Amino acid sequence: MSRIQATFARLAAEGRKALIPFVTTGDPFPETTVPLMLAMAEAGADVIELGVPFSDPMADGPVIQRAAERAVKAGIGLARVLADVAEFRRSNQATPVVLMGYANPIERYGIERFVLDAKASGVDGVLVVDYPPEECEAFAALLKAQELDPIFLLAPTSSEARMQRIGQIASGYVYYVSLKGVTGAGHLNTAAVAEMIPRIRRHVSTPVGVGFGIRDAVTARAVADVSDAVVIGSRLVELLEVQPRDNVAQTGAQFIREIRAALDA
Repeated sequence: MSRIQATFARLAAEGRKALIPFVTTGDPFPETTVPLMLAMAEAGADVIELGVPFSDPMADGPVIQRAAERAVKAGIGLARVLADVAEFRRSNQATPVVLMGYANPIERYGIERFVLDAKASGVDGVLVVDYPPEECEAFAALLKAQELDPIFLLAPTSSEARMQRIGQIASGYVYYVSLKGVTGAGHLNTAAVAEMIPRIRRHVSTPVGVGFGIRDAVTARAVADVSDAVVIGSRLVELLEVQPRDNVAQTGAQFIREIRAALDA
């Protein structure tokens, strides 16, 4: 059982929902990533999604685009991402870490080398935005051979066939993109999410996390009522980008505590 699977099993036994924050590696400052990860885990994050900076983050809105641009400008690449995970693991062996990003950095690094190095650094799962399930069976198999979870996106436009295909190869959890468009876009319709989750669960046995458009404790609680996990990215990144270096970890932890309290209420 992977660290992600064990985390969701524990939460289910406790009757609780997973809180999954997303931050971009190296943003807002290269040296704040690991302290921020540790602070969020201590504050109640169950899984941490760590963005791999890329110069063309096509699925992301302006907030996360800016984060990626700052990180790329600071020289943060995939090797640094893995080094930060390894540093995090020296203090935290419990909280799963999922790398989220795009195919280009992984392919430039070398796919097999990436999978081995990700395992060695302490990564638990990988979500590649532009790897559709039909085109990455070999990649998913490489991940599973190293006990890493391949995680996939589903959207309001996903067909039953796509859900079924993802259900066959995904593990850890699936990430339901609750809005059409890029990260941070639009207004979340929780009723529409509530209608979609049962459709997904007919085809997918792994837990279902919901992200895109969750910006506060009230929305997070509403989403948690119908899903297994709440993923928050743009709002958190937006809060962090205006913080001075010494206040980044504290700000991230406070935000996580507020969401965690709402989910557990």
